[in-house]
Amino acid sequence: MKSNLKVGIALSGGGVRGISHLGVLKGLNEAGIFPTKVSGTSAGAIAGAMYCNGYQPEEVLKIIVETNYFKFMRPAISLTGFLKMNSVGELFKIYLKHNHFSHLKIPLTVAATDIKKGKVVYFSEGELINPILASSCIPGMFDPIVIGDKFFVDGGVLNNLPVEPLEGICDFVIGINCNHLPEESNIRNMKSLIERSVIMSMNYNVYSRKSKCDFFIEAPGLGKYGVFDIKKAPELFRAGYEQALQYIDENPAILELATKKE
Repeated sequence: MKSNLKVGIALSGGGVRGISHLGVLKGLNEAGIFPTKVSGTSAGAIAGAMYCNGYQPEEVLKIIVETNYFKFMRPAISLTGFLKMNSVGELFKIYLKHNHFSHLKIPLTVAATDIKKGKVVYFSEGELINPILASSCIPGMFDPIVIGDKFFVDGGVLNNLPVEPLEGICDFVIGINCNHLPEESNIRNMKSLIERSVIMSMNYNVYSRKSKCDFFIEAPGLGKYGVFDIKKAPELFRAGYEQALQYIDENPAILELATKKE
């Protein structure tokens, strides 16, 4: 075996664009690179939880494509969101039956935002599904998730690339961002203006942590995909996979993290 390096992988949030994380993981795994710890925000928390539970990247893609995720969402009778995420938890219970961090095959940390205190909270033990829901609870769209006596929304509000839980624990950190924004010559309407502004804010959040990563993988142009554009799932997976292969080819030093099987 090669050296027992501890490799951490941080997965950004980004809605359906997070499917590209699965493609990157597939590419890294094929090169013999496997994480000893994973952290994630929002879509990264969902992809991370499924992967850390033992599902192969292609398996998770198949689940996403075959599951009507949005049918599990329910209208919220509330001033704080249009939809409730709680019923989505029923969907996660199908694939994460144990509903506990301790049962994951790879340690996972999930980032969420305590909306009242205005601070990031990292979950890595105890119940699993509610923290995942909290981490991916887009403010204004979904009712906040209540855990204990605290109200949580999307972790990406304050930390869209949670490398901090990996620092001091892992020898190397790989950051993966799924929101690369292409240049835009013409903002067509208010919707595209708002979406672009949100992604710019998310990326500033991510790029401020880029220097904390030993390796940083970002498939180009993913910011052009809508947050809920689930029909593009195979395309997003492929984009992540191809970028991982290209990154490894251009940055062969990352292969030092590979575990060689005898």
